[in-house]
Amino acid sequence: MKSKNIIYSILLVVFSLLGTSCEDFLEVQPNDLITQENFYQSEEDFKAATAALYNVVWFDFNDKFYYGLGDGRSYNLYAPYSDYIYPFSDLTETGLTGPLVSAWQSFYNVIQQSNKVIIGITSSTVEEEVKSKYIAEARFMRGTAYWYLASLWGDVILCENPDDLVANPIVNTNPLDDVYEFVMRDLEYAAKYLPAAVGQAGRLTSYSAYGMLSRIYLSYAGYSDNPNSGTRDADYLELAKMAAAKVLADGPYELMEDYAELFKIENNNNSESMFALQWVPNGDYGYTNTQQAYFAAGSEITGDDAAWGYWTRASYDILLEYETSDVRRKATWMGYGDYYPEISVANGGYTYEKTEQALNVKKGVVGSTKDNSNISRMNSALNTYMLRLGEVYLNYAEAVLGNNESTDDEVALFYFNQLRIRAGVDTKSLISYDDIIHERRVELCMEGQYWYDLVRRSYYQQQEVINYIIGQDRGTIVPILYNTATNTVTEDSERDRGSRSIGTIDASVFLLPYPESEVVQNPLLKADPVPYVFTEERITDLF
Repeated sequence: MKSKNIIYSILLVVFSLLGTSCEDFLEVQPNDLITQENFYQSEEDFKAATAALYNVVWFDFNDKFYYGLGDGRSYNLYAPYSDYIYPFSDLTETGLTGPLVSAWQSFYNVIQQSNKVIIGITSSTVEEEVKSKYIAEARFMRGTAYWYLASLWGDVILCENPDDLVANPIVNTNPLDDVYEFVMRDLEYAAKYLPAAVGQAGRLTSYSAYGMLSRIYLSYAGYSDNPNSGTRDADYLELAKMAAAKVLADGPYELMEDYAELFKIENNNNSESMFALQWVPNGDYGYTNTQQAYFAAGSEITGDDAAWGYWTRASYDILLEYETSDVRRKATWMGYGDYYPEISVANGGYTYEKTEQALNVKKGVVGSTKDNSNISRMNSALNTYMLRLGEVYLNYAEAVLGNNESTDDEVALFYFNQLRIRAGVDTKSLISYDDIIHERRVELCMEGQYWYDLVRRSYYQQQEVINYIIGQDRGTIVPILYNTATNTVTEDSERDRGSRSIGTIDASVFLLPYPESEVVQNPLLKADPVPYVFTEERITDLF
């Protein structure tokens, strides 16, 4: 049975989990004979140690929270009968909400497993250049997990050695400012020491770290003691711009031509993927991507009983965002008459004909075992994007925009418009924040991102974001009709509107409650945070 207190116990001990394959670092071969004393003796050991950081430690985050929070809480998605989505879309989650508790545990699993790897590799006698590369991989993972924790809970417990929390589990949190500092130090280390070239498919590069830093710097630029200041720190905006520019100018990544192709199993680890969770085809539970089971509208798609997504639907609010010719809508949401040749291939493809009154999820829905041998019950084997190049394009544009009302910067417009050209919509000659946030919402929809965009904005435009969430009118259920040919949503006048209760929308909406089980074990989670003592210098020679 899973421990309720992941922050204090290490569920995954690397040397009891993994062997490694030269051909596929995701092949998991348990080896109970590996011990701390005989592990970390070679680069192959390091590869094995870091392999689990790409899947199993993230499983409870990916299973339901990834989209329930990122897209449910931002109201791209709603599911009135799903207890893993509606608490987030209705803003009624508590410290007992299952996916919330599981995500907290998952983030600390990532952190503590990364810590174990860092400590093990540091003590190795392998040459320093090799050690630094894999320490950087673990620090990337740890820093990313802490960014999620910072964005969702604010003040959290920073830890570099799991044994410290085992010895003394009742400790104060550290302030959000220090958590961001910790995150930036980890990602900056990763940017310096990860390899520039793509090695094994799916592994991180230094440009993965630069791309993630563009997100982190952009977030931190707006953070201050005044959440309604309306401005962001110019120095961190410049860092965000430089980090994104590093990826765009020097990195090995490039946009795929067809947006829909991004979300097919055969295109895992494609040219646009900068960091993705790597799920094992036909693997054991915990190494699998379960999302299709929660998204698929019916068993005719999955070929089995794991298809529970009929009531998991696009919100009225998100459907208003799509422009007439935007191909991203069909790749993200199934509407009446939409045809997908990659699903039910033996029958000539699949045409969605369930209802004209709602749209079900397409992104993450890939078909049945008859369509692809890598698919199994509750495992689509589709990678989960955590960072892709399209986001870095938008990070660059937003960093250039900065505190201005609009920008016509040629480089920013070029990258911004590349996404719109691919989507089949008109380009722009001037862009504002509203243009960028619209583009982020539709480009990254159902990729677990939009809530974090709202949190980032709330750091310096809090009341604006509160008003925006109020304006989404989540308490009203609008009966709709949808025209898939024109991407047009209208209210169905022949049906009555409905209503549902939602939570309070004020400044408190931007922080989640700590898991109740954690508070019981450590009451200091609710006490004032204490400053963190950093023991190393911050890297300053990245640009």
